[in-house]
Amino acid sequence: MDTEGVEGVLHAGGTPIVTITGCVIVAIRDDLDDQSVMHLQDELVEEVARRGARGVIIDISALEIVDTFAGRMIGSMAQMARMMNARTILVGMRPAVAMTLVELGMTLVGVETALNADKAMNLIVNDLPPVALAQ
Repeated sequence: MDTEGVEGVLHAGGTPIVTITGCVIVAIRDDLDDQSVMHLQDELVEEVARRGARGVIIDISALEIVDTFAGRMIGSMAQMARMMNARTILVGMRPAVAMTLVELGMTLVGVETALNADKAMNLIVNDLPPVALAQ
C-alpha cells in the first residue's frame, strides 16, 4: 500500500477515518446503527481538529438507502466541519439516495458533492470553487 501523504488512520467503531494531504476521509458503511453514526460523527470532528484539516470527504457509496437520521447526521458532520474551517464534500451518492434525500426534504445545505474521492481531493487541495452547492 502506498502511504505517501497519509497522515493518520483512526478507527471509529470499525469505520476507518483516514487523513491524507490535509483531508479527512471517511466512508459511511451501510451497516452502521444510530449509535455508531453518532460515535463516528464525534470521532470525525475530533480528527478534523487534531489534524487541522482543510477538507472532509464523506464517502456514502456503500449506502443503498438513507433515512432521516442518517441524512441529518451527514448534514451535521458537514456543518461541524465547516465551523472548523474545513470544506466538506460528499462523494459516491447513488441516484436512489439522492432521490430519497429530496423526497425527505433534506437538501444538505452547504454540502458540496463530487463523483468520487479523487475529484473531491482535487477540489480541496487545489482550492477550486464548488461544483455543486446545495442552496
